[in-house]
Amino acid sequence: MSHEMLKREIGQSGIQASAIGLGTWAIGGWMWGGTDEARSIKAIEASIDAGISLIDTAPAYGQGVAEEIVGKAIKTRRDQVVLATKCGLVWHTQKGNHFFDYDGAPVHRYLGKDAIVYEVEQSLKRLGTDYIDHYITHWQDPTTPVAETMEALEQLKQQGKIRSIGASNTTPADVRAYLAAGQLDAVQEEYSMVNRAVEAEMAPLCLQQDVSILSYSSLALGLLSGKIGPDRVFEGDDQRQDNPRFSMANRQKVAQLMAAIAPIAEAHGATKAQIVIAWTLQQPGITFSLCGARDADQAAENAKAGLLRLGEAELATISQAAAAHLSNLDG
Repeated sequence: MSHEMLKREIGQSGIQASAIGLGTWAIGGWMWGGTDEARSIKAIEASIDAGISLIDTAPAYGQGVAEEIVGKAIKTRRDQVVLATKCGLVWHTQKGNHFFDYDGAPVHRYLGKDAIVYEVEQSLKRLGTDYIDHYITHWQDPTTPVAETMEALEQLKQQGKIRSIGASNTTPADVRAYLAAGQLDAVQEEYSMVNRAVEAEMAPLCLQQDVSILSYSSLALGLLSGKIGPDRVFEGDDQRQDNPRFSMANRQKVAQLMAAIAPIAEAHGATKAQIVIAWTLQQPGITFSLCGARDADQAAENAKAGLLRLGEAELATISQAAAAHLSNLDG
């Protein structure tokens, strides 16, 4: 691993960030069995120490908890961080489209101008900063025209409160609507060896339009980390406990994939998880890989994947193994 951290530009924004980003959903605790603030702050600090500049968070991660923790961790290092957060999952209003309940109270998908202007101020306060590098619509709101959403975002950009615009959990039709209404720099979508849906239409569209793809769940909620064996038990509100993707049959198929990856990992002095992340970053159209970490060791391990460059033959071997073992996963 003699290379430097891979850096890439977010769309046409001119903003450069590390290709590995720290995802902070787990740090918010919600759906991950709680959080530990001190440990989470260490994870964020270790990420920055290891060359990760891109930190991705959202108000919905624990209803502000993750943003507040990120704010504390980057307080003295704001200039070293490309900060991404989101808007559009709201609990201060019941406009828009009901999405789910959190602690018995409704959360709506709403991307009206009034909510975006309100939300950005709340996020800036929690994050302890006066600007957000990359501002993302978290889930799409079928009740608000994209043109209205984009008008609000472009206005925030002119005011210097945000520096670039992204959209998450989109369809190709959504992306076209954003592009028609303004400058969309990136989409954030689930992508991993076990979920490759974006390869069909989204990745070619984004390549053509110079829109970056931030992939999340590159390790499929840890399934592809090489650390979840048949004996692992999930507790509390951990979303993986009833997830069919974590069935025993799937874990056995993943174990076969890991066995195929092992010699490549060994050749690079890397872990299997690092090889999976490096493979992800070398897929067409995938610009960034967001990786969650709940402690300093996980953060440092993820960061090292940004130092790896896999050769063509290695990429082909991994892709063939993924096709052989993961093409018929349950769930």
